[in-house]
Amino acid sequence: MYALPIEKIIDSFRRLKIAVIGDVMLDKYIFGHVSRISPEYPVPVVDVTHEDHRLGGAANVARNTLSLGAETFLIGVTGSDAGREMLADLFRSHGLPSDYLVSDASRPTTCKTRILSQNHHITRVDIESRAPVDPEIAKLIAGKLREIAGSIDAVILEDYNKGLLTATLIREIIGIARDHDLPVLVDPKLQGFFAYQGSTVFKPNLSELASSLGMVVHNTDFEVEAACLMLEEKLEAENIVVTRSEKGMTIFNGEFTHIPSASVEVADVSGAGDTVIAVLALGTAAGLDIVTSAEIANLAAGTVCQEVGAVPVRADRLVRAWKEHLR
Repeated sequence: MYALPIEKIIDSFRRLKIAVIGDVMLDKYIFGHVSRISPEYPVPVVDVTHEDHRLGGAANVARNTLSLGAETFLIGVTGSDAGREMLADLFRSHGLPSDYLVSDASRPTTCKTRILSQNHHITRVDIESRAPVDPEIAKLIAGKLREIAGSIDAVILEDYNKGLLTATLIREIIGIARDHDLPVLVDPKLQGFFAYQGSTVFKPNLSELASSLGMVVHNTDFEVEAACLMLEEKLEAENIVVTRSEKGMTIFNGEFTHIPSASVEVADVSGAGDTVIAVLALGTAAGLDIVTSAEIANLAAGTVCQEVGAVPVRADRLVRAWKEHLR
């Protein structure tokens, strides 16, 4: 257990500058209630009570680092459409600069619309392109990182397989980070899983770990450890952090550490992974060891799972969760 009080650790986060590069999304939530079935088709009719627009994907990761006080630069691609304008408005309201968003008229802004009734998800509607970005767009993205690489403390790569993080761009980003001695933390998806050679922290979930290796991995310490060893041979990451749902996390940094999940009432797991990678990045950039960073990230994820929808971790709730954990 780290010697500094949690308040001091969070205070150290406020001196950091973090770049988040990845698939930026607009999350729309339509809330209502179901009282009847449609006479046209046997589907529920949702009487809408209110709507909400939120930052999603890589933007939710940025929202988490920003919420804990770090200056945050979000680098990504959007369309040239109404979705981009909504994102720009949300950026302004949260204090995020939108200067690092690259506009690409050939693709839509990724938008996920969730329809809920009494906090239960009814359906989701996605507008997106998963095609790889044009090489010229990728160059612009790399150029945005070069502009700030000399003044930041860590880089997060948040991959949702929406076409931004191509193998070529990943290599270029990691090269830029190495040139500036910056840690690179990766939240991967299956496509391009092994392109992140030499990352500082690589954070798959159990399903992604198993799929990448083409094998069944049961959620036991023994099988997860064996899979981590196989993954490390292919990836050569400094640290691997596997999120294991109700079993918590496993950290491999030459030796294994298993962290049990936070004991909380779960309302919605949306965005929990975003919170984990954000806090891991802050901890790494602040000089914490990977196990302490993961313990804090685990508790932070527990706090956001108590709310509906993807929400960022709040410092006050994290402090309270940490103190309860120590007790």
